[in-house]
Amino acid sequence: MPQAAGPIAFSLVALSLTGDTSGGAAMMLAMTLAQVAGAIPIARLGNGLPLATFLRLLVAMRTLALFAIAVCAANGVPFTWLIVLVTVAGSVNGAASGYMRALLNHLAPASRWPRALGIAATLNELTFVIAPVAASGLGSVSPAFAVFVLAAVGAVPALLVPDTGSTHVGGVHGVKGSLLSPPILLWLACAAAGGAAVAAIEIGAVALALNFAYEPALAVVFTVPLCLASVAGGLWVSMRNRMATRKTVLAQLLVMTLGSALVAVNSSVAASVVGAILVGSVIAPLATYYSLVLDILAPPQRRPEVFALLRTANAIGVICASAMLTVVSLPLALSAVTGLMIVAVAAVAIASARG
Repeated sequence: MPQAAGPIAFSLVALSLTGDTSGGAAMMLAMTLAQVAGAIPIARLGNGLPLATFLRLLVAMRTLALFAIAVCAANGVPFTWLIVLVTVAGSVNGAASGYMRALLNHLAPASRWPRALGIAATLNELTFVIAPVAASGLGSVSPAFAVFVLAAVGAVPALLVPDTGSTHVGGVHGVKGSLLSPPILLWLACAAAGGAAVAAIEIGAVALALNFAYEPALAVVFTVPLCLASVAGGLWVSMRNRMATRKTVLAQLLVMTLGSALVAVNSSVAASVVGAILVGSVIAPLATYYSLVLDILAPPQRRPEVFALLRTANAIGVICASAMLTVVSLPLALSAVTGLMIVAVAAVAIASARG
């Protein structure tokens, strides 16, 4: 919820304090960069602690930082302090995601992990649809209040996560195995490329609408089909409840590449919408596969770190897409993202051919 509602909530806060919404983008950038930087170091701090306990500590840290942002925004504190606080909040996001995924291994039988991950992916997409709308509505009352509410909702995992007793990932001296072996790097790279493909459509939606002489508000023509297709993909994974084969994953990567290419061609609204649907339809299936295959490839004591890296890889893709959309034209940025997907497809195809 904090990450999904953050762009709008933080922009409204920045507007109220500085008169410019660009500060919201700076806050999101600080949060994302902190997530990338803190994923592994913070995840390692939890070695030796019960998984559920450390997850609660991470969520509590983020909640306190977000509450502090709300208080500062309400009292007109200098904007620099908000950047510092949002950096603290973002630093735990990657590790928290890694520990939450590691907990799943102790909360559900292995035979039901695909279904559980499919449900999680579906709920994640619904959150990213609902959260911005909620942030906008709450922000119309008060930007500080919007941040306060998203902080409160973001604290829910600390209250609801089941206790797994003394289950932990082992002490620091017991951590063995490579964290960045070639197979792990392959799927992290695919996750980053996919994250860039999705982010390019979502972030570039307004530019796409303007390109076709639509009003900026009609950017939803591209984002809503993508999100709905993603929800449908999550439901399909949940009902299927099995790990995809390598050939299926390669086909799904090709579908995402084709969808990205259709949007990049920029030939018509219909083609771009179809491209967005194709990209959205495989978000959840691919995310589920990445999570399952990394669970197999990761050294047992380092699973939280690897899952944190998976979240971080997706964030790096978002950063790349944002940077390209900022520096170059929309068609060129979309073409570059499509190129990343082509490289990912080629890498998986070569790895599969080599066994």
